[in-house]
Amino acid sequence: MSSKRHMPNPIYELPTTPFSSAEEAWFWFVRCQRVRRDGARFSGSSGQIRRPCDPDDLYRAAMTLARRGVIRSQHLHVLGTFGLCERPPDPRCQNEQRAFRLWDEALDRLTTVLRQKGIVE
Repeated sequence: MSSKRHMPNPIYELPTTPFSSAEEAWFWFVRCQRVRRDGARFSGSSGQIRRPCDPDDLYRAAMTLARRGVIRSQHLHVLGTFGLCERPPDPRCQNEQRAFRLWDEALDRLTTVLRQKGIVE
């Protein structure tokens, strides 16, 4: 008697849409973290647009840059602070000029990594 093989059904995959910038990706990451903190679970297939990464991929990219000394703790602080505010630092405000410079440097370095991974266009 021959036995039947169980073959899982193929999962329909939506095409992924890369982020247009590292800034857009970072704000998405922060929003995902906020939702996680509130108790929700992240599912890669949820939402209207399917992204080519998980939020953890952005975290790992930033932490790898920090471990290698490419960005410093000040960069991470600015990314976290303004990410939670859901806005970039305003270079026109005198007290945010340094933060803007750090923000710009961090995202510039993050863009290189994310572009290599296909996360950013």
